[in-house]
Amino acid sequence: MTSLDPVLDKDGVRLTVEDAVATVTLTNPAKRNAQSPALWRALTEAGRVLPGDVRVVVLRGEGKSFSAGLDRQAFTPEGFDGEPSFLDMARGPEAELDATIAEYQEAFTWWRRNDLVSIATVQGHAIGAGFQLALACDLRIVAEDVHFAMRETSLGLVPDLTGTHPLVNLVGYARALEICATGRFVHAEEAERTGLANLVVPADQLDAAARDLAAALVSAPRDAVVETKALLAGALSRTYEEQRIAERAAQGRRLRDLAGITD
Repeated sequence: MTSLDPVLDKDGVRLTVEDAVATVTLTNPAKRNAQSPALWRALTEAGRVLPGDVRVVVLRGEGKSFSAGLDRQAFTPEGFDGEPSFLDMARGPEAELDATIAEYQEAFTWWRRNDLVSIATVQGHAIGAGFQLALACDLRIVAEDVHFAMRETSLGLVPDLTGTHPLVNLVGYARALEICATGRFVHAEEAERTGLANLVVPADQLDAAARDLAAALVSAPRDAVVETKALLAGALSRTYEEQRIAERAAQGRRLRDLAGITD
């Protein structure tokens, strides 16, 4: 994409905006874009400062890997500078630990807002928190060398950064359980076949593929895309009849809007 002055550039996260398309880039390739609480706060801030006319957000990682997951320094006694270590947090009150994890999760929740469509472009390793960050987005374009893995269980932990819900929705309970419990790699062919990936391309074509998809998404009227996304996002939690009712209500809103009728 065109190099623009960043709206935000801190703690391994850079946000740039070009017209209706924003790009969030993980910018620590030397550590394979390993994640930390500071990075999560920066991702949360990126969502909060998005201009209102942004319709598509592209998430990408610099270097050979999208994100190798949580920086293991979190589990050392010293933790990160200025941050409590995860071990110290575990020794504290349970309510405080729960609130801290909820704060971390905010970095992963805004990508599915109804007013946006988010696209993760994923190359190389997307492990643990990296896998969950890719799952946080609506759509995923992956490189032929992609390696997804959910390694939390092998560390005695569980995936807790909002990845379990989209994973089950995409691949089903049985396959999601097998992926998480074994920690095995999911490669490009399986990712596309099971619905984890919308498209597989050579690594050097990721950015171009994202630009093409973003252009197609912004070509449709915004309100129609917003209503359609809301319909689809809620479909699994509704009965067939409830979905029919939701479709009628959404279409009624669109027709009234096109006719210039205000409630």
